[in-house]
Amino acid sequence: MKESYLVKPFLNDDYPLAAYGKGIYLYDSEGKEYIDGSSGAVTAGIGHGVLEMAQVMKEQAEKVSFVYRSQFTNEPAEKLAAKLKEWAPGDLNWSFFVNSGSEATETALKVAIQYWQEKGKGTKTKVLSRWMSYHGITLGALSMSGHIGRRERFTPLLEDFPAVEPPYCYRCPFNRTYPDCGLHCAMELETAIRRIGADQIAAFIAEPVIGAAGGAIVPPDGYYEAVSEICKRHDILFIADEVMSGIGRCGSRFAIDHWNVTPDIIALGKGLGAGYAPIAATMISDKVMEPIFKGSGLIMSGHTYSANPQSAAVALHVLEYIETHNLVEQAKLTGVYLKQSLRQLQQKYPMIGDVRGRGMLTGVEFVSNIFNKLPFAGEVHVARTIIDRAMKKGLLVYPASAGTDGVHGDAVIIAPPLITKREEVDKLVAVFDQTVKEVQDELQIRGFFSSVG
Repeated sequence: MKESYLVKPFLNDDYPLAAYGKGIYLYDSEGKEYIDGSSGAVTAGIGHGVLEMAQVMKEQAEKVSFVYRSQFTNEPAEKLAAKLKEWAPGDLNWSFFVNSGSEATETALKVAIQYWQEKGKGTKTKVLSRWMSYHGITLGALSMSGHIGRRERFTPLLEDFPAVEPPYCYRCPFNRTYPDCGLHCAMELETAIRRIGADQIAAFIAEPVIGAAGGAIVPPDGYYEAVSEICKRHDILFIADEVMSGIGRCGSRFAIDHWNVTPDIIALGKGLGAGYAPIAATMISDKVMEPIFKGSGLIMSGHTYSANPQSAAVALHVLEYIETHNLVEQAKLTGVYLKQSLRQLQQKYPMIGDVRGRGMLTGVEFVSNIFNKLPFAGEVHVARTIIDRAMKKGLLVYPASAGTDGVHGDAVIIAPPLITKREEVDKLVAVFDQTVKEVQDELQIRGFFSSVG
């Protein structure tokens, strides 16, 4: 396009014009094919161009696309809430629908604070979180985020909620090794609570699998069980941010299902609408809803498009599509194959320091020296180079932060749609192989990388 007045992520960059999508592929206006190796922003779970989704949209639009939630309820939203009740663990029976993951986590924050107010404990207003976390770009969500790069411009406006280190076994912040560490990263939450005071803390929020802020970091076994026990003992709610990791992405309905834990609140987004409509949700347990029902009788949050029938109809069919095609189990099995295939590349290319993830949410971290895990200098822009080169070769991957401080490190997320088949994984990995080889060879020539200790 010669002229554009659209504000894009990088204002000086040229972007191809997307024309259409089919399955795990996207095509630009020039006819070039791209493997959607990241499901966009880890969103397009059921793939692109599913014609029955268009039919669902048409049928709902012919009835009613919008009603305001304080005037009407509607059948698609009611059915979607009932379906999510079936999906969720424990007593997470209530859904508050919003438009984005940022709104879902911010609503979770508000609900947690209101819960304690309704119980007469109004001092509990802090929501603790981890460094190397990302919970959204609105000010409340960003206050909970330990993503240094995204906090930086707005720090004076933000709360200091990040309080504990991430469960980052590849680069343990405490220089310890699992399991001999005794889950020190979980025990640090106990220390933070004692320092701040449990009477000041409403909740602790965490991504079950750390996404953009860490590149698919998976906590060790027992981590969330320990975190949950600490929260319960100190009378603090546990919020699971499943915006990226939920809706089958990690080979279970919710990523937290991989641990023997039931949160008090779950935030959903991305895969809930699968890219077909903007929708997200805050799921709330009976325990949290009870004092609100008995007290004020309303949750002080909401948006114009909350629970609109058009988006709700789409999300309901996304969940039904996932069930009908058994995509949660497919994500589990194909995810194992994807990670195994990427680990074979790790054996070929010393710049790949770590391959991690769960289900169809995998991360690849790059290092300049595999022996001491030294990250590349920031000015080398390794992740950005990998992403750009892969895109030129027809593969889309997603940027992620890495490194002990969450600043000096490079990683990418590879998270293709849940529908991806093994042969498509092979094609994806082959392009990624070519990309890593090309970049590693160039870095070696430039003196930024050494394969020897």
